[in-house]
Amino acid sequence: MAQSEYVFQRVEDQRELERLRMIEQVFDPASRRRLLGTGLQSGWRCLEVGPGAGSIMTWMGEVVGPTGQVVAVDLDPKFLGESGQSNVEIVRADIRTAQLPEQSFDLVHARYVLIHIPDYEAALNRMLDCLKPGGWLVLEEPDFSESHGITGSEGQLKAVQKVNDAIKCMYERLGMNYALGRNMSGLLQSRGLQSMTMENDGPPSAGGSGMATIMKMSAVQLREKYLATGMVSDEDLEQYCRFADNPQSSAVYYTTIGVSGRKVS
Repeated sequence: MAQSEYVFQRVEDQRELERLRMIEQVFDPASRRRLLGTGLQSGWRCLEVGPGAGSIMTWMGEVVGPTGQVVAVDLDPKFLGESGQSNVEIVRADIRTAQLPEQSFDLVHARYVLIHIPDYEAALNRMLDCLKPGGWLVLEEPDFSESHGITGSEGQLKAVQKVNDAIKCMYERLGMNYALGRNMSGLLQSRGLQSMTMENDGPPSAGGSGMATIMKMSAVQLREKYLATGMVSDEDLEQYCRFADNPQSSAVYYTTIGVSGRKVS
């Protein structure tokens, strides 16, 4: 099994919690809509992989109610604390090796998880093993190959491109696929999932928006890793952050590919 450190490992905890909460603020509405689209309801047993700061985990616990259950698996659940919900269980484990009962969940969900795993197919296969026949898999993964600046000063647009190049280089050096989102539909089809849906969500984002703020936060947290690629300088990163704050700027920072499919056997 390939081992690689999580990109956001060993970063400043309070800033990381703020970044995760911003991701929840921006992306939870679409995630909830996709999950409800599976028929999620009271009594379901759900697996949340990589719950981050826990908002979707908590929300699913409310939806499935006391007759349902949510199991949340995370390598480092330090931002979850105690769930406070009797039907929510937090498991510290790697999804690829977690001791979970097979064919026991009605729904498995992961958002921005597989991109951080070099052998993501092993993780995907484990998620499918956990699904009941007829159960639903919902995955949301980014595609950074679509990243590009649109409006801004010449210097800032150049800095945006350099940071985009650094992101690609960082992931590739770690053996990860920075454009993984584009592969999601094919990965589910090849495993026989049916009733599939796919959404590509990557509209331009103005400076100061939630998406721009997330990417600025990432640049601050991953500064040393971006610099280590040799693709950017401190000045480039400063320009990038100013661009992300400027309401007159706009960019596609990445696209999110959301896919859902039903296991038939």
